[in-house]
Amino acid sequence: MQIQNDIQTLHNYEAFARFMQMIHELREETIAELHEASNDNLQQVSGRIITYDQILQLSNWGQLSKKHSERM
Repeated sequence: MQIQNDIQTLHNYEAFARFMQMIHELREETIAELHEASNDNLQQVSGRIITYDQILQLSNWGQLSKKHSERM
């Protein structure tokens, strides 16, 4: 699949790692929001967390963060 090859190529760039780190931080901030969300907003906040999770999984964040850990 082409997108997987593209993401693997992006793993070579520190700028991509910093961008994905920002996505990870946004996910963590949104998880914190979840604790304060009203019942009406609970589904919306949960949806944002799921979206961030999907992006992090697609980018293979675990591998990417290890590869660039010294520079981030």
